[in-house]
Amino acid sequence: MSHKIGTLKLSGLEPLIVDKGSIFVNIGERTNVTGSAKFLRLIKENKYEEAIEVALDQVRGGAQVIDVNMDEGMLDSEAAMVRYLNLLASEPEISRVPVMVDSSKWHVIEAGLKCIQGKGIVNSISLKAGEKEYLEQARKIKKYGAAVVVMAFDEDGQADTYDRRISICERSYRLLVDKLDFNPNDIIFDPNIFPVATGIDEHKNYALDFFRATRWIRENLPGAHVSGGVSNVSFSFRGNNTVREAMHSVFLYYAIKEGMDMGIVNPAMLEVYENIPKDLLERVEDVLLNRRDDATERLLEYADRVKGTDKVQVKDLEWRKGTVEERLTYALVKGEIEFIDADTEEARQKYVIPLKVIEGPLMAGMNVVGDLFGEGKMFLPQVVKSARVMKKSVAYLMPFLEEEKAKNGDQRNAGKILMATVKGDVHDIGKNIVGVVLACNNYDIVDIGVMVPAAKILETAINEKVDIIGLSGLITPSLDEMVTVAKEMERAGFKIPLLIGGATTSRIHTAVKIDPNYSGAVIHVLDASKGVPVASKLLSDDQSEAFVKEMKAEYAQLREDYANKREDKNYVTYKEACANKYQVDWETAKIVTPKQLGNYALNDFSLEEIREYIDWTPFFQTWMLKGKYPKILKDPVIGVEATKLFEDANVLLDKVIAEKWLTANAAYGMYPAAVVNDDTVEVYSDETRTTVLKKFHFLRQQGKKGKDVPNISLADFIAPKESGKLDYIGMFAVTAGMGIEPHLERFEKDHDDYNSIMLKAIADRLAEAFAECLHAKVRKEYWGYASDETLDNEELIKESYIGIRPAPGYPACPDHTEKPDLFKLLDATNKTGIILTESMAMYPASSVSGFYFANADAKYFGLGKVAKDQVEAYASRKNMNLSTMEKWLAPNLTYDI
Repeated sequence: MSHKIGTLKLSGLEPLIVDKGSIFVNIGERTNVTGSAKFLRLIKENKYEEAIEVALDQVRGGAQVIDVNMDEGMLDSEAAMVRYLNLLASEPEISRVPVMVDSSKWHVIEAGLKCIQGKGIVNSISLKAGEKEYLEQARKIKKYGAAVVVMAFDEDGQADTYDRRISICERSYRLLVDKLDFNPNDIIFDPNIFPVATGIDEHKNYALDFFRATRWIRENLPGAHVSGGVSNVSFSFRGNNTVREAMHSVFLYYAIKEGMDMGIVNPAMLEVYENIPKDLLERVEDVLLNRRDDATERLLEYADRVKGTDKVQVKDLEWRKGTVEERLTYALVKGEIEFIDADTEEARQKYVIPLKVIEGPLMAGMNVVGDLFGEGKMFLPQVVKSARVMKKSVAYLMPFLEEEKAKNGDQRNAGKILMATVKGDVHDIGKNIVGVVLACNNYDIVDIGVMVPAAKILETAINEKVDIIGLSGLITPSLDEMVTVAKEMERAGFKIPLLIGGATTSRIHTAVKIDPNYSGAVIHVLDASKGVPVASKLLSDDQSEAFVKEMKAEYAQLREDYANKREDKNYVTYKEACANKYQVDWETAKIVTPKQLGNYALNDFSLEEIREYIDWTPFFQTWMLKGKYPKILKDPVIGVEATKLFEDANVLLDKVIAEKWLTANAAYGMYPAAVVNDDTVEVYSDETRTTVLKKFHFLRQQGKKGKDVPNISLADFIAPKESGKLDYIGMFAVTAGMGIEPHLERFEKDHDDYNSIMLKAIADRLAEAFAECLHAKVRKEYWGYASDETLDNEELIKESYIGIRPAPGYPACPDHTEKPDLFKLLDATNKTGIILTESMAMYPASSVSGFYFANADAKYFGLGKVAKDQVEAYASRKNMNLSTMEKWLAPNLTYDI
């Protein structure tokens, strides 16, 4: 059917017509549990009558649409939405305006649509999960007769450029109009309002691109409307209401001119346009319209002034008086990027041939960096900053280099190294760091990412004509995949060296499992500091042959020693291990029934709250700075650099939280449980304990123990079924990595390895902190077995609490194949967005999953080696063949595979 273009018709008890002659439609958002702490508290405390007053205040304050959102982990969102909307319908003054049903959960939206009277709005749908889901949801919205907010979001993430905005909006529009005959007047686009004046160059056009996209939508997508959350634009100035209010007003002034006809605006945070001081107005317009290069700096200066501070940091620019060679070396050593383009251009003019700039002053500067790093006078964070400067300089020279290459042919560097995280594995921080250090030493790095199958590794190596292949992996199955790559290299007749690295790898595994399968050089690289000397020797004309022979002989000896050592029977039989299990006194053991049984979710959990649980020590270890936080900040050798790194991390973390770069989600649950057959935990659907939902299997220590020292299994900390005691087990899956990809892409596009690695490291810390935070809530609230616990963060890091949260793949339970059942029981993928790869790695990589054991005796331990009799029994319980089970447990086996 044809639709008359131009008018959006909404209604509560009264109609709301939005057309070209309408004034801007203000959407009230205080009835949103994620946007109002007061409203959330009222809903949580079941004070719905008071919560109705929040909506009434908004309508009386001029809101023409009421946005209602109940997405909070501890709420039954659907029930809360239904109850609140039914109460709104009984209040005439509120129910006269249309309702925007707002949720990230489709079942909540649909429940809300069944309640509202008149014609409301759904907030929101997008192409994030693909066209099929998008069209299914839109079809139902059309059936219910509602309008819809469509986010500029597709399978590749949020649109953050003009081109991406209009491309996604056009595709979304055409699908709705052409495939569903959706009324174009009922389509409201949200093309994403992002913060500006952040200090990041890519953000400078965010507001301008929104204005341009708004105009394009109104001119090219007939009938469609434009909305957005205006407060996002000013996040960089949180705490400074003078600047924020001016920014909101100016943003609306230009957005409305371009066609934005509705949006979420807090009237209390809006200055009258004409009342904005002229000097502030000029600075705000300079930022929003990106009219001058120093717009951000000028607005920041004004912001400082109106806050009563007048701090102007004066940089020491004495180094700028040196020669261009001295300046480039200084910039490389100090990681200073401000003047790199100008200095590179000056060097290009001086040296004429661009390659000479790289081979001359740039490599001279990087040699200084390499020497200082090798001498322990520079540390990894500084080296990564140096690499950022080098990359930016080379990027500047690239067009000139391409011209030279066309004239004179390709030029060789120190060597070309392919790097990949193997199939099934998503972890790449260590690989990236090794690549940066190698690149700093003039190696050309071809990084083909994560989850890379063997065929692609070999194909890329051939096409790129690489000199070395480097493989990385963090999880146990990656070890087996590295063996596969070695075998494929041998089968294909490769001769180039193969480097092996990653957390689960070792010299002994490389020698025993990988080296025998490849006749070429196979070298285990312990960390980033070892990569350069190994690569140098492998590609040296006069050292390579002798080095490879030496390593082959060393690995052969390691294999022989390993075989001889394994002949010593230093483990007991599985039957003997079970007889020596850890003995909990179940007659006196305190067992607390969880306050909550079943599954729960926490979505978009506060990163600010998670931050308080961060253990910073592993963060410094990521950067190869050894020492415990906070003592490391005072270390006489690395303290200064550790402090700089810590400050940089917190500046970036501030931005991550303020601008909502990452989303933290969690799924957790507590269930009745009992142990059967020594090491199997049955999980039951309810307290009748008649229906078994899942069975989890735990391995037992088999090493010979001293007198009265048990062979422990995690199963020992759950009451045996025959004891008659009613016990419980918990599970969890958390992530803090949702939304990280576009930010990593931006950093990588800007040749900024430092911030790319920093963001990954921060996301990892947030994931671990979220796991710690959730465990605390489980102990004190959700399960409640330690409701009187009062521990500070230092005590939490020392694990001074009752109970443990071991994770599949880690020392106490090294078998990753328990994860799928854990995920199915929690419905973790649907609730959190975390997916499992074929090798059971979690994606996003910044994710943690595991079990909760509440017994007071429960403790962490390492499983150590296990013998064939246990693995056979274990595989049988899991209905898995022995050879498959052996691959998952490879590092923990004491017998020949």
